[in-house]
Amino acid sequence: MRTPDAIDVLVVDDHELFCEAIGLALQGEAGLRLLAAAHDLDEALARCADHPPDVVLMDVDLPGVDGVEATRRLRAAHPEARVVMITGLEDPALIASALAAGACGFVPKTRAVEELVDVVRRAAAGELVMPEAHLAPVLAELQAGRGARPDLLLLARLTPREGEILRALAAGDGIPEIAERLGISALTVQSHVKNILAKLNVHSRLEAVTLAWRAGFAPTARSA
Repeated sequence: MRTPDAIDVLVVDDHELFCEAIGLALQGEAGLRLLAAAHDLDEALARCADHPPDVVLMDVDLPGVDGVEATRRLRAAHPEARVVMITGLEDPALIASALAAGACGFVPKTRAVEELVDVVRRAAAGELVMPEAHLAPVLAELQAGRGARPDLLLLARLTPREGEILRALAAGDGIPEIAERLGISALTVQSHVKNILAKLNVHSRLEAVTLAWRAGFAPTARSA
């Protein structure tokens, strides 16, 4: 039986030691639970049928069907699952393909396993999980037509500062709070917000925030 407020995690990776390491990292973390480890798509779908996960950590390099196609099929069967790609190849084209397939981001395999705890929490909160340095090139790949999603193409038009402000708005911050944190004037923040609305083709902050949430560009709620 699912524990209220728990984040249930499924790991899909054909390396047993990696799966065990993730299990150890999640062990003892409040509100997190490793449901199971699967080693290919068929096993992953079977595990999801038994107990739908909240977050799936999906290896890109799987036997038979690769992680991108596995993500597409898993999300088709379980659209509520948030899939984070685990990859040793930090290729923007590959990551863009994964996002187009329904993933909510990626994390390099070179990162410490312990960092996946934070990744899982952010993914479950609805955030687009991706190292900041990779965001622009990945969105550029999407813009070039690699399975383009309209919401992400619009977000690709934002500058880094505009993206930062949009995330702050999505977290519930007001103009004064954003201005104070960024060390700029409220008028400057308002100017950025005006540009954000124009670039996203929306007419209000609520519409902009809703688009950001829907795209996974910003978390749906501030972490406690």
